[in-house]
Amino acid sequence: MDFKKETSNDLGGSPEVINIHNEVCRNTNFRSTLWTGEHLQVTLMCIPVGGEVGLEFHEDVDQLLQIESGVARVYMGKTKQKVTCYGLADRNSVIIVPAGTWHNIVNAYNAPLKLYSVYAPPEHLFGTLHKTKLDSDLQGD
Repeated sequence: MDFKKETSNDLGGSPEVINIHNEVCRNTNFRSTLWTGEHLQVTLMCIPVGGEVGLEFHEDVDQLLQIESGVARVYMGKTKQKVTCYGLADRNSVIIVPAGTWHNIVNAYNAPLKLYSVYAPPEHLFGTLHKTKLDSDLQGD
């Protein structure tokens, strides 16, 4: 299959002051990079009703996720076979995922889950845009 690579309006490389709540709430893409630098990356995510990020693992990347709208069911574990539910996260929650931790975020609400994720160092290519989870699964970065 041949995929046209779409890119986000990644603002990386320049200093910025951003109203993150407005940017997250306006985003309708599964994943869109907002800012990618040499040591840090911010992505916006919109997880549809009944959707999930999908079980993943970042060997050398720490991650912080901030819920801006909705409720997430959070799963984490040291191995793929021992991922357990850590509980629910809402707008007053951050989720901290140390490098080497298996994790998944599931939309546990009846509206899209809106969040942003901070990766250190960056996890995705500059300008990554995945309109849907299927795009993410098929295209990668």
